[in-house]
Amino acid sequence: MSELVERVDERDEVLAVVDRGEAIRHQWLHRIATIVCRDSAGRILVHRRPDDVALFPGQLNWMFGGAVDVAESYEDAAARELEQELGVRTRPRFVFKFLCEGAISPYWLGLHEVVVTEPLQPDPSEVAWYDWLTESELTALVRHRGFVPDAREAFDRYRDLPLRPEGM
Repeated sequence: MSELVERVDERDEVLAVVDRGEAIRHQWLHRIATIVCRDSAGRILVHRRPDDVALFPGQLNWMFGGAVDVAESYEDAAARELEQELGVRTRPRFVFKFLCEGAISPYWLGLHEVVVTEPLQPDPSEVAWYDWLTESELTALVRHRGFVPDAREAFDRYRDLPLRPEGM
């Protein structure tokens, strides 16, 4: 089953509807929505991807998310992905977006954040392990070679925000 996404340009304006696999093969820009989850103490949720997934198997990440569907906003995609991957129903807050070179293909990355107060119900096909980490723990871990490469750039940009959340 193919996954349709919007091919976009350098200004994030829609050019066409394409298959995501085709967008990756041709290095066409498309959109990805990600979510940073914090707990009430400000810790950040980090997870390891399952060993049997196609993209970044067994690697660590501090963001959750996926492709933005056709005619879907970044915010709607982030809320959908949060519910699918962690069983959390809430509206993440948009923080910023940037043009990411990407390890497998370039794309626009929309980063969102949310404070999670309800119990997590991680989808085992998306999350093999998870834990809440402090800023210093995450800072040390993000440079590890087993970390999803694209997540490093997003982490650096997030940390450079002038009004980032307390503790970051």
